[in-house]
Order: sequence, then C-alpha cells, then structure tokens
Amino acid sequence: MARTLPELRVLIDAVDQELLALLTRRAALANEVGEIKKVEGSAVFRPEREAQVIANLQQANQGALKNESVAVIWREIMSACRALEAPQRVAYLGPKGTFSEEAALRFFGSSITHVPCANFDEVFHAATAGSAEFGVIPVENSTEGVVTRSLDLLLNSPLHIVGEISLLVRHHLLRTTASLDGIEVVLAHPQALAQCQQWLSTHLPNAERRAVSSNAEGARLAASNPAWAGIAGERAGSEFGLHIAAHAIQDEAFNRTRFVVVCLPSVLPAPEASGKDCTSLVVSVPNKPGAVHDMLVPLKQHGVSMTRFESRPARSGQWEYYFYIDLQGHPSQPHVAAALKDLSSLCAFYKVLGTYPLAD
Repeated sequence: MARTLPELRVLIDAVDQELLALLTRRAALANEVGEIKKVEGSAVFRPEREAQVIANLQQANQGALKNESVAVIWREIMSACRALEAPQRVAYLGPKGTFSEEAALRFFGSSITHVPCANFDEVFHAATAGSAEFGVIPVENSTEGVVTRSLDLLLNSPLHIVGEISLLVRHHLLRTTASLDGIEVVLAHPQALAQCQQWLSTHLPNAERRAVSSNAEGARLAASNPAWAGIAGERAGSEFGLHIAAHAIQDEAFNRTRFVVVCLPSVLPAPEASGKDCTSLVVSVPNKPGAVHDMLVPLKQHGVSMTRFESRPARSGQWEYYFYIDLQGHPSQPHVAAALKDLSSLCAFYKVLGTYPLAD
C-alpha cells in the first residue's frame, strides 16, 4: 500500500532530525581536529584530503543521488565544519556575481570570507600581503585559450597553485528590461566579449562593445542605464535585479573556464598526493635548434603525460619564450620526480607553479 503525502512528510522530518544530529556530531569531531591542528601548527584546509573524502563517498554511493550532488553536499558540509576552526579569506575578481566568485564558492563552499578585487593583480596582492589567505583566478577558457595576465602574474609571484576548479560558463545578456530593443552599449570583461562576438555581430551589430573590469561590473553598470546591457551569469543578474534579455549567448555551447586556487606556501604547503593530481611548471630553454624537442624527451622517457603546453614571450627582446606545462601526476611519484629532475637540468629557467588535486 502506497504511503500518503502526510506520512512521507513525517518520515522526511524524522530523517532530517537524524541528519542534523549526525552533522552536529561531525562538527564536534571537526572541532577536535581543529584543536589538534592548532597545537601542531598544521593547515586548516587540506584540499587533497577533501578531494579524497569526496572520491571515497562517490565510490561508495549506490543511492539515487548523483555523484555531482554528493560532491556539492559534502563540500558544503566540510566548508561549514572548516569555518568552525577558521573561516578562509578568499580573494577573487569582483564584485559579487562574477564567475570567479562562483568558482571560489564551488571550491571552498559558502562558509568563506569574501575578498572581492578589482582586477587579477589585486587578487595576487591580497593573497601575497595577507589580506586574503587564498586567491582564485581564471587561467584558461575552452573558447579563447589562456588568460595571459594570470600566466604572467604566476611567473613572478611567490604564490603557488594548490587546487583547480572548472566551470561551465553560460553568458547571458542582462539589462533592465527583457527586450533586445534599444541596446546601445554592451559591457563585459574582454574575455566575455570575445566569447560572444559572433552572437553580438549577428544580433546587436550596431551596439558598442565596452570592456570593463569584470562581467559583474558590466551588469552593475547596465542596471544604471536602460540603453546598456551586460554580459554575465545568472548570479550577477540576481545580484543587480536585471532581466535576461537573451540566454546563453556564448558562441561555443560547451564553454568552460578553468580556475586555479593560489596561496603562499606558508599558508598551505603543496598538497600531498591524492591519486589524481596535476603538476604545473613554467620553464624556458636556451634559444638553440632542437631545445624545445629536447625539453620534452624526459617526459616521454619516464612515461609522464603532458596535458597542457603554452608559450608566452619572455619580453627580453631576444625572441625567447616561457613555456607553461601541466603534467599528470605528483612529484612524490618516482617516475614524475625523475622526469622533473631531468627536465630541470635542461632548462635555463625552471619553476614549479604548483602540484594539486585535479578538478572533478
């Protein structure tokens, strides 16, 4: 016999009470862990540990919840428990409503102290100077490629990468009305304008495209003028009370942006191996024939896979380049350590930008 709706609601209420009791027990245990960490002087946040917790739960999951939902739920639980020890101060490109803010919340959970910044340089400064413990910056987009300013800042910064997050980015046209009529100016970050250029050329060919510091800033400005529109996500539309005049206007439907989490090594040392890791480097080699080929030989010899290879001018005036490389694996693995040792011996410049658990 099927249960009635009132009966099911009573059962759900009872389960909720059980969940609350269990979460309270978990929070108490987290507090004990926090006290031990204070005595030891160890880091509150361990991304490889949290990644392993989520991976174990997903492997054990045989219920109706999707694994993505399990990850979201437990990340929030861990975020709330972490905040009992010490809330993380996280810097990102602001104001509220940016994709950078969304990436920060996806990675850390919502129990953080927000430090919105006007540009990428300020994010790095905040995490270096101590006004934030962590920074979140975009490094790569599936449509427009690398975010060059982020790579340039990573080159000379004392910060290192301790985590990554990948977001499916949907750009919406936002304004004070839900119509496309009468739009004179479209405001957005230069990357967003580039990712939507075909749509804009087709639907708003006469509108001025005006670059601003962030998409959320464009949305904020669009709220002040009915002839202006911003390109941003739903969070920015809600934040500034705007209508969606056109949904998902990015030129590539599968438009993803990869963000990395950075901090000082004194805040968090390089995460230990999680079993699914990435090591990021920046190197340069002498400007001679075959140097780039020789640089890649150690990776092949030691069986290390390269997942990204980007070049940036060294600005020396000598046609020299820095190469940004992502490798699969962790330096604690013997074959990775051997490849890195051989590679470094060939380089005129060699810097490990970070080693960290791969995003889901």
